[in-house]
Amino acid sequence: MRNLAFLGLLCAGLVHTGIAVPGAAISIPGIPHVQQKPDFCGEACAEMVLRKLGHDISQNDVFNAAGLDPVLGRGCYTPELKRALAALGFKTGQTWYVVPADKPPAVRDQWKVLHGDLTKGVPSIVCMRAGTNEHFRLVVGYDPGKDTVLYHEPAAAEGAYRELALDKFLDAWPLKYKRKRWTIVRLRMEPGTIAERPAIAGFSAADYAQHIMQLREKIGKDSGFTVVVQKPFVVIGDENPKAVRLRAERTVKWATKRLKDLYFDKDPADIIDIWLFKDKASYRKHTWELFRDRPDTPFGYASSTHHALIMNIATGGGTLVHEIVHPFVDANFPSCPAWFNEGLGSLYEQSSARNGRIVGLTNWRLDGLQKAIRRKSVPSFKTLTGTSTREFYDEDLGTNYAQARYLCYYLQEKGLLKGFYHTFRRNATEDPSGYRTLKNVLGVEDMGAFKAQWEAYVLKLRFP
Repeated sequence: MRNLAFLGLLCAGLVHTGIAVPGAAISIPGIPHVQQKPDFCGEACAEMVLRKLGHDISQNDVFNAAGLDPVLGRGCYTPELKRALAALGFKTGQTWYVVPADKPPAVRDQWKVLHGDLTKGVPSIVCMRAGTNEHFRLVVGYDPGKDTVLYHEPAAAEGAYRELALDKFLDAWPLKYKRKRWTIVRLRMEPGTIAERPAIAGFSAADYAQHIMQLREKIGKDSGFTVVVQKPFVVIGDENPKAVRLRAERTVKWATKRLKDLYFDKDPADIIDIWLFKDKASYRKHTWELFRDRPDTPFGYASSTHHALIMNIATGGGTLVHEIVHPFVDANFPSCPAWFNEGLGSLYEQSSARNGRIVGLTNWRLDGLQKAIRRKSVPSFKTLTGTSTREFYDEDLGTNYAQARYLCYYLQEKGLLKGFYHTFRRNATEDPSGYRTLKNVLGVEDMGAFKAQWEAYVLKLRFP
């Protein structure tokens, strides 16, 4: 059920038996019109009144005050909007009125009460039928000469002070859930003590709700996907719902918290989607249908174009943790060179916890690196750290990823990795490759001798 809201401005008029008697048209001036975000009609109506009262409280803030789960991917229905308005300081009064369907005067009686509030400067948000949907409108006045109701329409860009014939208003106002008994919904916008706008760090529940609405448009309502908000990510998977929720909790949340504890102060600048496809067939099918991609890896990849991490989760969660690193690096260390970005990410392809901290373990990249060491084909660390992005990815001798990973592994095991990251980020303008910082953190001058020491160390490692 979709709510579209109009924010009614205060109108004054005379009330008599039946409906209002002729008199001066009444309209509360100066109520700003706000166009709603998708499905935030009631929230936009509330924002209009709040701005009239001098409060910088947005429709997003109204949604957040409702405490609605953003995973539902919708705006507030009447109970949630009433809860939000009460939390913000409005005296909404009785909201639901049941009237007999065979007694139209009962609807007029409710109009008289609404009209009486308008004469006192109190607008009302009403929920009305609009085609097959339900729609919030803000009633702001009444013109007895034309017998029209004035309202703000949040669904339109130019929706201020529109007119609707009173008889049409009274016909569309009742919600006809039952054949014999109709429901009238009205929220009085009488202000009490209005709450201050809450400070929210990062993306709010409203931001996630709007994002999930867009996702559901993309995947369809009956797609078989489960959606989970795991801040700062949204996880979308086509395994069974329990499995998707467990991965969001035990992999995404687990890794994100520990990576932030060690390295990252800022969340990504965008909401990042994590797509977990259940097997190879789903991965291939959906990467094409959703993104028009033909991935060159069977495991998964990051897409900056789609603000997404896209995984074949049947291959395990290692690639997922690897890819989680990259949007955080982009947000916190945008000048980070590819060698360290990929070295840090690939370190956590195989990870565990040690004393509450995430640590990388040896993994499948070790075998190839050990063979390259024995062939004496591993480049110097000056060469590795001096690679450009294109050189790192496109001119890889087969060792770039592994060498970068096991350098990070060595630093981790010697208790130096966290310090190296923060020092490198701080000094990146003067040392963009990180080579001088690496020498300083290691406390060595002869990097050739260190490379020989590091290679001997790596040759002793084992996987599994």
